[in-house]
Amino acid sequence: MNAIHKGFFSLLLLATLCSGPVYAERIKDIASIEGIRTNQLVGYGLVVGLDKSGDKTKFTGQTLRSMLGRFGLTLPPGIDPKSKNIAAVALEAELPAFAKSGQTIDVTVSSIGDAKSLRGGTLLMSPLKGADGQVYAVAQGSLIVSGLSASGQDGSSITVNNPSVGRIPNGATVERTVSTPFAEGNALIFNLHTSDFTTANRMAEAINNLLGANTAKPIDATSVSVNAPRDAGQKVSFAAVVENITVALDDAPARIIVNSRTGTVVINSKVRVQPAAVSHGSLTVTISENPQVSQPGPFSNGRTVVTPQSDVQVAEGNNHMFLFSPGVSLDKIVQAVNNVGASPSDLVAILEALKSAGALRAELIVI
Repeated sequence: MNAIHKGFFSLLLLATLCSGPVYAERIKDIASIEGIRTNQLVGYGLVVGLDKSGDKTKFTGQTLRSMLGRFGLTLPPGIDPKSKNIAAVALEAELPAFAKSGQTIDVTVSSIGDAKSLRGGTLLMSPLKGADGQVYAVAQGSLIVSGLSASGQDGSSITVNNPSVGRIPNGATVERTVSTPFAEGNALIFNLHTSDFTTANRMAEAINNLLGANTAKPIDATSVSVNAPRDAGQKVSFAAVVENITVALDDAPARIIVNSRTGTVVINSKVRVQPAAVSHGSLTVTISENPQVSQPGPFSNGRTVVTPQSDVQVAEGNNHMFLFSPGVSLDKIVQAVNNVGASPSDLVAILEALKSAGALRAELIVI
């Protein structure tokens, strides 16, 4: 794992003992009802009122010409409206489930041209469309930009955060609703956020213990079907009862996650190893150049030349031998590594060696 930066590593240990307490969670925290989801919206528009920090691109002028044309103002042919106080932007928003016409949602505005900053700008009325091409909301309003940029006459500049992205809280008004299958049928499907056969079975058992036998049954590792009333009002009350039932979660499988960019290593308490011995050391090769100048004697008609001289040194660090007994736990592995002063990158190398030897009973994930 040479890509791990030792200066920025951290070791996170989760769930110290495998025999710890069993934690229970509400169903609403670990699962969601099928069909109740958000929908992404996207749009295109113009931001005006910028302080000479707008676009210089041609398509921004074309957009301005098109907008003015809809208001009955026609620019002469061949005239490029190079206005420095406008910017072409992309709009993004999420339409919540059950959103009704007239409600408002937040909008994110991002520059798609070469505008230096959107600070102080105002978005003109722009439609927001869904994946089906239909308009579901209309956005307009003043931008809130947390970033800023400044430059001096000598060419120096400073930028804080990102001034080319802003938000409009409650900046879009919903114009079209999205139908959901919640009121249809006589059953609700709860989908787990993390697939697990044990948790799905425990969820069904917890619902049946409270609401009666055969009320719920697991479909697979993700979904649990729950019989519900047909009446929409009664179904809302029923869903409120079900989602507040607590379920004892199953322990996660033995897993090790390594972030090669930041050096973060996450190991859960289920990690175990079989009997194994690992030797881990380091080899350092240092090459230094010390060129020598050869100066000819006076009146010898010779030339001054540089003679290369290299100094190569090889140093091998002390090898550390790790001996793991059968079924050794996470804390023992970490203690063995810490006792010899090894870094988390050394720990990763040891775990990879154990995995290759078949002695590590855990899933090793490198991201």
